[in-house]
Amino acid sequence: MSPLNALHTRLKGANRQLLLFLAGMALMGMAGGIFETTFNNFLADTFHIGADARGFLEFPRELPGFLTALFVGMLFFLPETMIAAVAAFALGIGMIGLARWGGNWHAMLGLMILWSIGTHLIMPVRSSISMDLAHGGQKGRRLGQVGSVGIAATIAGCALVVLMMRLLPRHYALTFAVGGAAAVIGGFFFMAMQMPNAHLERPKYIWRRQYWLYYVLSLLFGARKQIFITFGPWVLIKIFHQSVSTFAILGILNSLLTVFTSPALGNLIDRWGERRMLMLDGLLLCLLCLGYGGAHLLGAWGLYLAFTCFVLDQVMFGFGNARVTYLAKIAREPEHVTASLSLGVSLDHAVSMTLPALGGWVWMRYGHAYVFYGAAALALLNMAFASLIRRPERPASALRPPDAPTGEAAGPAPMPEAAADLARAHGKE
Repeated sequence: MSPLNALHTRLKGANRQLLLFLAGMALMGMAGGIFETTFNNFLADTFHIGADARGFLEFPRELPGFLTALFVGMLFFLPETMIAAVAAFALGIGMIGLARWGGNWHAMLGLMILWSIGTHLIMPVRSSISMDLAHGGQKGRRLGQVGSVGIAATIAGCALVVLMMRLLPRHYALTFAVGGAAAVIGGFFFMAMQMPNAHLERPKYIWRRQYWLYYVLSLLFGARKQIFITFGPWVLIKIFHQSVSTFAILGILNSLLTVFTSPALGNLIDRWGERRMLMLDGLLLCLLCLGYGGAHLLGAWGLYLAFTCFVLDQVMFGFGNARVTYLAKIAREPEHVTASLSLGVSLDHAVSMTLPALGGWVWMRYGHAYVFYGAAALALLNMAFASLIRRPERPASALRPPDAPTGEAAGPAPMPEAAADLARAHGKE
């Protein structure tokens, strides 16, 4: 049997709901790849804004992430597949609107928020539907399949940006229209799914004094994440004058590297432990910050250093899984994991909304290097708090059946599937 015939046979026998979902997620991934590699250059070329305005934009852009639980609660009457469709339509209409009215600052703000609502709303739904479509003990395998489709689609979206920008340089309306159309079509695939009993578990919050270190690490992660997401690309655009095609190529490289580095970092977390990995994360981030801050002093070589910092920063988001496994180890009850993760995500977004405005002010007042010197100080602070991680006083075996392994071999407390969902969905936004 030829490979094409074998593929046709597999598709013919596949679950129709799964195929519809994978098609929708592929189109969403393509739209995401197009938007993320284009938006920063669009802002710079269309509005000629400075770093202060760019930092301010992160407040409305990240606000939907902070309010994700509210949005999910408002849609309680819808099955997961319809929430996914709402997310796809919001994202797609936002991008199509940018293609038509993006030249107006106030319209751009509203459409960016609409895009952000769709982006953040799809995150918890994606993992939940993936596991609803899994059989028996294949939930992890199904999540991996959906993730692989997303990576491939992101690469396709980035490649499409390279092609469109080389044919029609700086034609942002076309790229946004193509990405928006892909997302809207993806929404129709989600609408075609028939899973009326699949309802998303509503996020809950829990505050426990015993988990204070996890909350602090979440706040520091939010600061680290948004400084790099906001000002890393801005350095390449404003200091090194890089085009959209460059970001698309870097996006392809990041996606390919993540396929290999994410499992490797996960294995290192298991082998070395959360304390060492998060301390290493802080040290490496400090070096990346110094690289970003000083790259302009190195002439032509500085551009390659900035590229390296950009790629390594994306790869290093995999270190963040150590925070999740640490929480699972110290959790007094399994259900505390999901609720504490939800609170951690909100704390992360609270910092993500506010810190970039301060970073933009520092850039305009003192220069871009001082933004990253400040970020280097935060990285060292993260390293210091990570050094406080200790083995839980109460062993996780207290949460296990009597015949389960105890002591060091027991590992962390069982992580509910919803917690694993949340960790995957919000590891990087």
